[in-house]
Amino acid sequence: MAEQTQNHKPTRSYWRWSKQDFFPEESFQNLASYKTALSHTCFRLKDRLLNRSSVENEMLLFQESENAMKKCLTWWDLVWMSFGSVVGSGIFVITGQETRNDAGPAIILSYAVSGFSALLSVLCYTEFAVEIPVAGGSFSYLRVELGDFVAFIAAGNILLEAIVGAAGLARSWSSYFASMISTDTDFLLIRVSYFADGFNLLDPIAAVVLLIADGIAMSGTRRTSILNWISSVLSFMVILFIIVIGFIRGKTSNLVPFFPYGARGVFRAAAVVYWSYTGFDMVATMAEETKNPTRDIPLGLVGSMSMITVVYCLMALVLSMMQKYNEVDANAAYSVVFEKIGMTWAKYLVSICALKGMTTSMLIGGLGQARYMTQIARAHMIPPWFALVHPRTGTPINATLLMAIPGATIALFSSLDVLSSIFSFSTLLIFMLVAVALLVRRYYVKDTTAKRDLVKFLACLFVIIGSSIGIAVVWNSNTTEWVGYAVGAFLWFLGTLGMGLLPKQRVTNVWGVPLVPWLPSLSIGMNLFLIGSLGYQAFLRFFICSAVMLIYYFLVGLHATYDMARQNQQA
Repeated sequence: MAEQTQNHKPTRSYWRWSKQDFFPEESFQNLASYKTALSHTCFRLKDRLLNRSSVENEMLLFQESENAMKKCLTWWDLVWMSFGSVVGSGIFVITGQETRNDAGPAIILSYAVSGFSALLSVLCYTEFAVEIPVAGGSFSYLRVELGDFVAFIAAGNILLEAIVGAAGLARSWSSYFASMISTDTDFLLIRVSYFADGFNLLDPIAAVVLLIADGIAMSGTRRTSILNWISSVLSFMVILFIIVIGFIRGKTSNLVPFFPYGARGVFRAAAVVYWSYTGFDMVATMAEETKNPTRDIPLGLVGSMSMITVVYCLMALVLSMMQKYNEVDANAAYSVVFEKIGMTWAKYLVSICALKGMTTSMLIGGLGQARYMTQIARAHMIPPWFALVHPRTGTPINATLLMAIPGATIALFSSLDVLSSIFSFSTLLIFMLVAVALLVRRYYVKDTTAKRDLVKFLACLFVIIGSSIGIAVVWNSNTTEWVGYAVGAFLWFLGTLGMGLLPKQRVTNVWGVPLVPWLPSLSIGMNLFLIGSLGYQAFLRFFICSAVMLIYYFLVGLHATYDMARQNQQA
């Protein structure tokens, strides 16, 4: 009878809405306990600033989801997920703009520089993903090495980036689709005269497309992956066609002059085209669903980014060969150039390929960002209800809805210029913090590293970050003097060299970033340099949004994570 009772043990419904599902922590049981928690805010903040999570703790947090995600991905899936997420419409739009306005034929060098910077970040992500194969991606990496507070700042920006970025991508999809039908890209929008400017052109197509993409992501990881790699392989064939035709019909004489805007133009374009490489971090969040993370993640991430960099450089090269840089169309470069060489039909292939890129970016974005949110909810920084994994689909439906519904709402009401927000700043900041976290992981182990070595490490890290910021400041001052760059580079070299002479406290078990600390230090420098190239509005928006996030943290997130950490310690 006992065995029969055990076999028929009732399971809790996935769809439940009680207060305990959203706020189970001790601090939120009643008003008195919440007041007590608020009175201990300073003590709890100090605890969260000084204490870090552990790899074991991050691995055990999956219990908060009640059901496990399905291990169904291989290196092949990860390669094409990265391709589908990264290769969107950017390469077709930004290349023409930067070739004409900033770099000229040297745009190939801009893509090479940006690709190298992205590859450095990929190496850092790969080591962490192999060592900590959970759904949290950069959130988990920062929580383990830099602590809860830094991880929360990253988490808040990830959430903002997910919602606003998805809305902007959906709005771009709708606009591009309209341009294929009519010269008036607003003809599918609904004008509401009594709404404010920037919010008065409703875009139901953008909202519906985003909801469909997230719906597919919720239906199953394996199904989404198959759909992505089939469409991405077809897209790759179109890109290969563009490259082949470009070499056949192009002229090397169009590459002269190669540096019409000088070195400054090359780096200015590199800061812009870098956004064509973002999206690979989504793949790192799929580690929990990868069959063999130690083999598949390095192959998937490093392999795909190397392939994408080569593809981007070749596409940039053939565009400059097919048309003089000052004649390139800034808005639809590839479509126009094919029309000018008499292959009008090919411009429709380019348009379909760009539309496909935006679609797969939304698909993989829906998968990856939901995994971020799942791990953030497992840590109780947001209500753990969002960490639940559906028993049938094996996907975090609640976490996906957390982004899909607000994202679709924003896409419905907000125009593209309103959505040009701070997520570029957020992405670079997180990439930089992951590189810092990797250095911390290699050179500092609590209760093991000597205090003397810790002080030396922090001093070297301060010099690396400070010199990188200094170089960015000199660059933005538009000075032609080389002294500032030389001093900054020399200090960066000394800081990195000094760190390299310190004893490493941890050796990677399976796969690790080579040439530590040089490559992570270079990643820090390049990401800070690119952050410095952003306008002051990006800094202003970032600090305003971070201030709003901190209000939530001090009122809710701090107390929930403190209770969770204390519960884990007692267990």
